[in-house]
Amino acid sequence: MKTKNILLISALAAGGCALSSCGSDFLDTTPNNDYVAATYYASDEAVLKAVEPLYNYAWFNYNYRAMIGMGAIRANDGWNPYLNPEFATFTVTGLSSELANAWSAFYMVVSMSNQLISDISEYATDAVSDDIKNLALGEAYLMRGTAYFYLLRSWGEVIVYEDNEKMTADPVVPLTVEEDVLRFVIRDLRRAVDLLPTGSTSNHATKYSAEGLLAKALLAQSGWNKSTRDEATLAEVITLCDDVIQNGPYTLLPDYADLYKYATNNFAMQNSETLLAMHWADPLTGEWGSMNANFSDLGWSGSSDVNVWGGIYASVDMLDFYNQDPSDSIRLHATFCTPGCYYDYMDTGNDLVAASDKTTANGYPTPSGYVYSKKYCQLKKWVVGTKADCNGHLAQMASPLNTYIMRLADVYLIKAEACLGNQDVCTSTEGLDAINAVRRRAGVADLTSFNLEQLIRERRIEFCMDFSNWYDMVTWYRWKPNYMINYFNNKQHRAFMINEGDVLKNADGTLSYRTFPNRQSSPWYFIDFTDDAHPDGLCHWNDALRDYATNEVVQSAADGYTYDVDALSRACDGYNPVILSEANIFMPYPEADVLRNHYFNEPAQSYDFGE
Repeated sequence: MKTKNILLISALAAGGCALSSCGSDFLDTTPNNDYVAATYYASDEAVLKAVEPLYNYAWFNYNYRAMIGMGAIRANDGWNPYLNPEFATFTVTGLSSELANAWSAFYMVVSMSNQLISDISEYATDAVSDDIKNLALGEAYLMRGTAYFYLLRSWGEVIVYEDNEKMTADPVVPLTVEEDVLRFVIRDLRRAVDLLPTGSTSNHATKYSAEGLLAKALLAQSGWNKSTRDEATLAEVITLCDDVIQNGPYTLLPDYADLYKYATNNFAMQNSETLLAMHWADPLTGEWGSMNANFSDLGWSGSSDVNVWGGIYASVDMLDFYNQDPSDSIRLHATFCTPGCYYDYMDTGNDLVAASDKTTANGYPTPSGYVYSKKYCQLKKWVVGTKADCNGHLAQMASPLNTYIMRLADVYLIKAEACLGNQDVCTSTEGLDAINAVRRRAGVADLTSFNLEQLIRERRIEFCMDFSNWYDMVTWYRWKPNYMINYFNNKQHRAFMINEGDVLKNADGTLSYRTFPNRQSSPWYFIDFTDDAHPDGLCHWNDALRDYATNEVVQSAADGYTYDVDALSRACDGYNPVILSEANIFMPYPEADVLRNHYFNEPAQSYDFGE
């Protein structure tokens, strides 16, 4: 190997770890270096074990922390000034450790997939059944295509390779143009569709898993760098979605909150809505690198009896969305905690909250369960409660939950978007049935028509803090750049802080909140001291002007009060708004790679598909 110690080389070297999985459980990835490719692939069991690291170990450095900033915080789902704030403020540099971790993790998936494809094709003996060979190859193509889809929507032009040995021998290769990266993704996903089985009795992927991802990639391709989406491609997207919805083994879970509970999303099983997920090892028996390690970053003080130190606060965007339709309370309370909200499946051992607090919240009789008594909105998704709530399968930096890559609700909304296509408004029965299937599960009223803005809103609520919203935004940006730049800069409010005492829950289910931009020296809140009758000042809330000391309403919207957070922010000394443009939609490349590969500073090239 040459002495070009770039991050891609690290990922390539890790590709050999695909052979190091040996054990009786799907998620047992304990290394055993006695195996070599030439003799390893001699049974169905061995081949299946070789695939397993593609569901956990390969993704670890992305899932651990980078995923939160890249997939959710960048979309402005939530905000924490101490947890990767550079992703929210679009100040990420090539020196960011999480940027490098994500880059190397995606390429670890690629290199492991390449190795599996090569080794199974060359070394699998006649003792390995054709069904298992096809399953393993299909999963390798599926995961490689998925990794490149993430890479494309994170960086745009990236390095594409299929041969680990050639890449290791000479890693200084050109970037591939975006359109060819996407074409490569689609080619891999089509191969996966052809190879994977229609059903699975385990946690392995199916043909329908690949069809769902293929539909998503084709939807992106239909408008990628085009002013008008390709109608034939949209038609194929709809056909793929219909096959998954009508013939696949997947169903929407009846309760949205079940998607994020231990009992219905854990290391031991896969729920009926999951098309594809990262499957993590048992927090009590797994090793570092095979467990879901982001729990302590997502959990907040008082949410668990294991050590947590993080927490994500609801963004201004999301609070405004929820206020537009207070009936969308099921998704709100499964995503963020609101003052007085009660969870009967958390703190069932009565360890976190005093009984006096529990019995008074919202009139609930609560002999067990958790009442959120704080006056702000912190993340609820992925916060599973105590060890008792998880049958003991919870530890510091080790969650029992799997990480979704795709679930069935995504397929419904992909179909709805394809039905909208190039129209300003969708009124078709097909499109409405698709979007309303997701809304009905959430307990909100059916739509009778929808446009792109409404579809974006629906996706942002359904997948808020699922670590995926930013990637969809990039897809829309590549189709409608001016529309999305306007959306980013004029309809989103990034890096605004909401503290304890900043949220009030109203009788109609709406939330009153006050906020301040977290990128200035002073003042924290937007306060007016010109009224002598209120010596402590008048504080601007989203729905009223209130006395700063008492929160008494001085002027409401009914009395002519308007709330313009952008204008208020611009009036503050030291305020610098977050501005998105072509220059920062895609992230910078890791500096270690740029310094050692001159092609990162040269035009990308077409990929040789060998046709």
